[in-house]
Amino acid sequence: MKIDLTGKKAVVCGSSQGIGRASAVVLAECGADVILVSRNEESLRKVLRELPASKNQNHNIIVADFSDAEGLKKKFKNFISESPPVHILVNNTGGPKGGEAYKADVEEFIQAFSNHLICNQILVQSMMEGMKKEKYGRIINIISTSVKQPIKGLGVSNTIRGAVSSWSKTLSSELGRFGITVNNVLPGATSTSRLKSIIENKSSSTGKSVSEIEEEMKDEIPAGRFASPEEIAYAVAFLASPLASYINGVSIAVDGGRTGCL
Repeated sequence: MKIDLTGKKAVVCGSSQGIGRASAVVLAECGADVILVSRNEESLRKVLRELPASKNQNHNIIVADFSDAEGLKKKFKNFISESPPVHILVNNTGGPKGGEAYKADVEEFIQAFSNHLICNQILVQSMMEGMKKEKYGRIINIISTSVKQPIKGLGVSNTIRGAVSSWSKTLSSELGRFGITVNNVLPGATSTSRLKSIIENKSSSTGKSVSEIEEEMKDEIPAGRFASPEEIAYAVAFLASPLASYINGVSIAVDGGRTGCL
């Protein structure tokens, strides 16, 4: 079995680092033309230079800030008008800061809702007609295992991620007849700057060392370790491929078995 995405165009959000970057690299390894999206142009250009292109792919970047939904809409309207159809959309945005839900300012919820759900909606609407025309679409949302089991200390994130999951399930039932699937990848603890920040915050609030916090977190994972970003990216690549054509509307935890619910 081989994942071959030759001739497919993929837009990967948050691809300057972490899971987004790994997903972009793996999709390119499978033959896709990859459009990198992030607000940091310098980092994007660095990743662009590193993308595999053994199948003569044409990779590119779009510099966009997800805190500016209207700006994102304009950029992608221009991009779509000048570009062949996109087949694969990977929605991936850095999570809201940690903290308890009841202590969060209303603005934190509003901004997180815009960054995640509203921007995801803008991207889907900009690419949907092209996917319909091609009779091939893969919308893959990188969310969190918190949509199955809320994570303590991530109140805003738990709330917004749940909304994105419900939105995704709704879309899957609406778009399936056009050859478009909509699925979620739920990373567990993954070795990224986001995880590093969470660990450092826990260390600061509890007085425990970073290494103690890391070991406590690993003890909760049956696999006994954190994931690499590439391990999440492999799930993304499979869902993006023709091999996953009958998988639609699901949330797949890639977490080493940590999530306690079914």
